[in-house]
Amino acid sequence: MAARAAMQTGALALALGLGLTLSLTGCGSVYYSVSMNAAQSRIEQARAMGAETAAPYEYYYAREHMRQAEVEAADASYGDAASYAETAEQYAQKAIDFILASRKGEAK
Repeated sequence: MAARAAMQTGALALALGLGLTLSLTGCGSVYYSVSMNAAQSRIEQARAMGAETAAPYEYYYAREHMRQAEVEAADASYGDAASYAETAEQYAQKAIDFILASRKGEAK
């Protein structure tokens, strides 16, 4: 009876470990996807506002980080990919902020 209980406990632990591993792997890819979509939207918004010429450093820095995020995701390094995507989003937002500030200055 004790051997049977030990086997059931071992099987349960294995199942829980496998489930945890699969859920963590899935969460990483979901988090990456959310980060990637947000960054892509922000980069597109910056491009539409003319960031390629108005804020080229910030814009191209964001684009290159987005490319690196894609490379990391292709290697299933979702944490690294999400980090690159977050940096891409931040720099795209900096480009947008720079453009908006420039427009405010011109309006005065």
